[in-house]
Amino acid sequence: MGYLSFLRDERLYLLAFGLTAAGFVASLRTILEYYRDQCEIKPQEPKTQYITQDTEDSLKSSTLASLLDHYNYSIRETALKIVAGRAANDRATIDELLWGITLEDYDERAMYLKALVWAIEDNAFQDPLSVLNTPKAYEALVRSLELSLEHSYSDKLDDPLYDEYYLRDSLERRCLMILLQLAKKYTIDKVIEARFVERWLAKQAWGDSVEERRRNYADYVERKKNRLRDLCYLIRASKIGRRALVDAKLITRTRRSKRDKSEAIKVLLEISVDGDEPEGIRVHAGPSEPMPRVVEQSAAEQRLRRRHREAMVLNDGTHSLGRGDIIQREHDSNG
Repeated sequence: MGYLSFLRDERLYLLAFGLTAAGFVASLRTILEYYRDQCEIKPQEPKTQYITQDTEDSLKSSTLASLLDHYNYSIRETALKIVAGRAANDRATIDELLWGITLEDYDERAMYLKALVWAIEDNAFQDPLSVLNTPKAYEALVRSLELSLEHSYSDKLDDPLYDEYYLRDSLERRCLMILLQLAKKYTIDKVIEARFVERWLAKQAWGDSVEERRRNYADYVERKKNRLRDLCYLIRASKIGRRALVDAKLITRTRRSKRDKSEAIKVLLEISVDGDEPEGIRVHAGPSEPMPRVVEQSAAEQRLRRRHREAMVLNDGTHSLGRGDIIQREHDSNG
């Protein structure tokens, strides 16, 4: 009877109907989502296409010129990289660009310098700086800097906490960037030999007096953090660079410190009367003193000195050598 009464309970039927309805709704939702995903039209992804080296080499100059004026930015950028890569591999083109960065006209010089920067920065398949590691290239870059002095930063460089580098003319910053890359990769001496210090660095607004110029230059090198400071630091670390900075009155000439005169100089005198070598006095001086000549003994002195002696000579260099500076110690003949 208990089992039959459980089956007749209305709550059991309500629970069953509720579970059935929830399962039906979940199944229907899953079926609808599946058909929705199947009916969706997805956009087709574009296939990645690469330009081979043969295709790049086959492009004519006229074709590249038209691509450089294309409305699509990606096409213009790709064409510009191809042109820059060809320029980096063509010695005549590099020479043409180096000639252009020495023109007196500001706009033309800026155009050639921008093209030169593109040529050495966008070539990833070889060493782009090698084409500029020539005396002609260093001379052209320094000449371009010299022509930019008219537009150079004119305020006095007397504030070590203020970095004026990014306020400088863009042509100056581009030339300094190339020179710094060349100096780090090769040597700063070639930059100095192109007279970078005399023709441009010394003409900056370091100050009016010599003392002020040296003080401001020292503060600039010690406290600033920019490309010009890095170049100045490399120049100061070079022997010919320091000489150029001294001539430009940007640093003082450094001299080796003299030895302290109060330091005693030890001299050992040996009087030899052995039969293997001639009798005489040998004086052993310190490294800073010349070796005195051998003083021969007279016959009377040789008879008086039959034993081996040692003498210590202490002299600080302030007066001539005398007997008061000699301390002798006699050896016992039986010792």
